[in-house]
Amino acid sequence: MSAATEARLSATLVALSDPTRRAILRRLARGEARVTDLAAPFAISLNAVSKHIRTLERVGLIHRKRVGRDHVLSFRATPMDAASAWMDTQREIWTGRLQALDALLQSEDDNALSRTKTKKGDVR
Repeated sequence: MSAATEARLSATLVALSDPTRRAILRRLARGEARVTDLAAPFAISLNAVSKHIRTLERVGLIHRKRVGRDHVLSFRATPMDAASAWMDTQREIWTGRLQALDALLQSEDDNALSRTKTKKGDVR
């Protein structure tokens, strides 16, 4: 993975790490919204919500367009696709490693059980 791709992935994961930002994305997944409408359900200032929105914009999860005096935001999933692909790859790697470890431990348990039975004279 290139350094630029790694940096984009890190920025996306950081943006997704905050519950307020995830709530904003959940709302935008239902359709476009004005900044003031997005801010309404939060018990934080409009300025604080705007900072969260800028973080999401920087990584490309949100697109802003101006309609008159309003700023209308929409959700863009592309950065999440890259993060999801990375997580899928990690899941495959770790699932394979854990399956190999499980097989090794099961083999060791079977060998130990076999040795114990042999020592007691209980040969199969």
